[in-house]
Amino acid sequence: MLLEHGHNHLLMAAALTIALMSGFTGLSLTRGASTMGLAQRKLVVTMSALSLGTGIWSMHFVAMLGMILPVEFYFDALITLISALVAILLTGIALLLVHFGKRTRVRITLAGICLGIGVLAMHYIGMSGIQMVRPVYSGRGLVEAVAASLVLCAASFRVCYGKRDSRNILIGTVGFGLSVFAVHFIAMAGTQFIAVPDAEPSGVWMSKAVMALCVALAAFVICGSFLLVGVTFVTTSGPGAVSGTMSGERSGFADGPEGQPCEPASRADHSAGKLPYEKHGRIHFIPEKDVLAVRAEGRYTLLYHPSGRLFCPWSISEVERRVGTENFVKCHRSYLVNPRHVVSFERKKDTGICHFEQGAPLDIAPVSRSFLKAVRERLGV
Repeated sequence: MLLEHGHNHLLMAAALTIALMSGFTGLSLTRGASTMGLAQRKLVVTMSALSLGTGIWSMHFVAMLGMILPVEFYFDALITLISALVAILLTGIALLLVHFGKRTRVRITLAGICLGIGVLAMHYIGMSGIQMVRPVYSGRGLVEAVAASLVLCAASFRVCYGKRDSRNILIGTVGFGLSVFAVHFIAMAGTQFIAVPDAEPSGVWMSKAVMALCVALAAFVICGSFLLVGVTFVTTSGPGAVSGTMSGERSGFADGPEGQPCEPASRADHSAGKLPYEKHGRIHFIPEKDVLAVRAEGRYTLLYHPSGRLFCPWSISEVERRVGTENFVKCHRSYLVNPRHVVSFERKKDTGICHFEQGAPLDIAPVSRSFLKAVRERLGV
């Protein structure tokens, strides 16, 4: 006999909120990952996979806790754990596709499809762990759930990774959250339940109270991560800040649809020998020769100019690749200095210090042992 079932609307809203928060956290964490070193990129992608995968899992089980059935039911602990690991694994594979190797439309679409498969796998594996009742799926419900998951997840990734700016990340976040939420309830609309009153425990069963505790802990971590990432996102995306610079993205020189850096229009005509900086949402250019130094500070890249510190949308490695060698010399892994603005040099055993004129926005720049010889040759000392 089929059992009637419904859903608690408050827990449905909570499930959607968790999906949105985890999506924002995961998709924001990877902004600029393509400009990071290999080890740091792996770490960021891993953290993002954990956030997105845990969010998919948490959203599903918050919704399941809100499912109303006329009989008591439990969750198999092992199957529940497997469903979470599958979600994290497939989400990780999706992120690997867009953050390692050339980012093309095909790879972005494949990554979105992989994410959609992860959402589906998590859902149906998690459903198979329900005890005391057995889910029965309709053919139409399965087809609709598969189509919705693949199409919606692919679309959200196409938006989010087609152009890695703040607006696209926010739109992609909404797309991700709605995708996970919609797939769950589209699948549930095509699902009925049959009571299995004499089911025998074959493993560790969790009551709804224990599951609620596990989900609450996961939701707490997701909320904390969301707040930490959100504060940084707002700070770096507001007026006067560089959208995407914190994560090393080339804001204003956004990745094109193929994931390759797009040259600014007519760079060869008006911006050769100049460095870009962003202010009030606009890209400006200043001559390289007027810049005292370039510094990588965490995920920021700063230009030190007589007018003050300016946010550059390029990573320091991109600056080093593009600028003329006559204007800059690398003195440290985080610094490029313009020799014409160095007023004195101080030797300290195997290292050194470049001093700039008093009142400049940068007082000194360290010279590491690896670059000491090159700096001294450029300064003629």
